[in-house]
Amino acid sequence: MTTRMAILEETGPRHGPSLLTVDLGAVKSNYRLLADKVGEAQCAAVVKANGYGLGLKQVSRALSQAGCKIFFVAHLDEAIELRGHLGQAVIYYLNGLMPGDAPACNAHDIRPVLNDPGQIDAWSLHCAGASSTPQCAIQLDTGMARLGLTPREAKRLDPARLDGIGLALILSHLACADTPAHALNECQRSDFTALCAALPRVTCSLAASSGIFLGPGWHFGMVRPGATLYGVAPNEDRPNPMAQVILLQGKILSIRDVDTPQTVGYGATYRFSKPTRLATVAAGYADGYPRGLGRQIGAHIGNIAVPVIGRISMDLITLDVTDAPRAKPGDMVDLIGPHHDLDMQASQSGTIGYEILTRIGRRYARRYIETSQ
Repeated sequence: MTTRMAILEETGPRHGPSLLTVDLGAVKSNYRLLADKVGEAQCAAVVKANGYGLGLKQVSRALSQAGCKIFFVAHLDEAIELRGHLGQAVIYYLNGLMPGDAPACNAHDIRPVLNDPGQIDAWSLHCAGASSTPQCAIQLDTGMARLGLTPREAKRLDPARLDGIGLALILSHLACADTPAHALNECQRSDFTALCAALPRVTCSLAASSGIFLGPGWHFGMVRPGATLYGVAPNEDRPNPMAQVILLQGKILSIRDVDTPQTVGYGATYRFSKPTRLATVAAGYADGYPRGLGRQIGAHIGNIAVPVIGRISMDLITLDVTDAPRAKPGDMVDLIGPHHDLDMQASQSGTIGYEILTRIGRRYARRYIETSQ
């Protein structure tokens, strides 16, 4: 079967030596896979942190085209920006109603997630004095100890106190969903079920990305995938069912031959023990590469693995391209791609795919494509 590719948009530095390619067709495919998996439950999308670093406008519009009608971000300013891209969508912001937020919620039709009794009271007071207001959500803390009403606060909450606030959604967040066997997953599901039963009957939502794969018992009336939409594996123990969304490439700036006892990079931490062909590539920790990782990170030229050697600097990395004799200045090196995907990069970096995505810098030229078969 032939795969077709269309370039939709190119943004960022016009003369940037490095390139981030984002496959919006893969984003749509991932959304549809998750929406099909949860059946009758609504499938929202989380697009916080500039669409997980990939571009809020481009990612949100692609998800809307795939059928998504409900979106979540972290902050009110993100929600207002998103409203400029999506005129008709339902938009929630997760980090809670802060003093002064309510008028902006009204002006832009943004739904706040209320995270404590004081925020509920503030929103209630606002609703009482306004002719019309957006709906809202309430978050319950079932195990994260970050945001949301504690179980004690939720049990003490008089349902009559929620009259007139436009409550449309009750949500919580799983702490260990990427570890399916963890006992806290079932504890949170059980606690969330019990707490929701004592509150007004509205849509309930517990599962985000990894939680979807725990099974139907965690789906409730809505799921809120985020990182899985962008290709991150839902857990470490099973094959990744998500399509890969990004290709991150750096341009070779120079090629040189070196030999022992020469060293490379800051601190002279790597000393050559044999003749080596060295490529210097335009990418560094200012572009999202952690400085201290060195040979733990791999890259590829075509199908050939080329290890990073020496310290990663702000703008540059050096690669051992001895096994890629045809490499030359101007060629592109795959830093994250089909042979070295996002989760492999994260594992070798001692972090998670979420962090790798959101650390991708602004100095990459960006190409948005759509692949189809």
